[in-house]
Amino acid sequence: MAPSIRKYNPTIFVFAAIIFLAGANVLVLAQNCGCPSTECCSRFGFCGVTEEYCGTGCQEGPCTLPPPANDVSVAEIVTDEFFNGIINVADDGCVGKGFYSREVFLRALDSYPRFGRVGSVDDSRREIAAFFAHVTHETGHFCFIEEINGASRDYCDENATQYPCNPDKGYYGRGPIQLSWNFNYGPAGQSIGFDGLNAPETVANDPVISFKTALWFWMNNVQPVISQGFGATIRAINGNLECDGANSATVQARVRYYVDYCDQLGVAPGDNLTC
Repeated sequence: MAPSIRKYNPTIFVFAAIIFLAGANVLVLAQNCGCPSTECCSRFGFCGVTEEYCGTGCQEGPCTLPPPANDVSVAEIVTDEFFNGIINVADDGCVGKGFYSREVFLRALDSYPRFGRVGSVDDSRREIAAFFAHVTHETGHFCFIEEINGASRDYCDENATQYPCNPDKGYYGRGPIQLSWNFNYGPAGQSIGFDGLNAPETVANDPVISFKTALWFWMNNVQPVISQGFGATIRAINGNLECDGANSATVQARVRYYVDYCDQLGVAPGDNLTC
């Protein structure tokens, strides 16, 4: 059975709190990147000067420049043998086996040229191993496209007013990293080019968009912390449900996949593996 995945983005809740305080003479500008010249416009359309605003996804202003990409070819690391070694573990009857493929992953990757290309060659291999470790865990070796029983769960955060829920739609886990919640579907759709709030099922129907949502989530929430170790990537993806003793079994399952894939890719897994 696929795990119940809930993607929490703590930055969203910070923004929600700031909005609440606006009535108490706290100046917050929610706009289409109409920030003062000294402030950054975050990926969620808010002004500020901290890393949450000026870091990954910063749209305008004095954004923090990302480190230069290296010359690693992700396609040469994610070989047919590596990818098929994951998906072939799934039963033949799994819906994902006719949906996910290495070819589709590489097509989606064209939109994210910095994935797996930051730092040293070993850093790249560790990032790729980490990504596929999480994907393996969340989809059951690419077996599942949607979260089991996800439609019965409420993934609408009404505090995320910038991304209002459609009451006829469900924002449960879909895709390789089981994208969840309206506050992820909304900006993912805006970035990728589909209606995430009114047609979240697109993630389960279009394999390229499905992989793009996984890469979008990764680049915005996971790659910025990957230098802190694999444990930090677990916390970025599902930390409040798994880290700090919340579910040590799932943490260890993710770690086992990661260590295995690092071994396959010929790189040491590094430190700080758990969260």
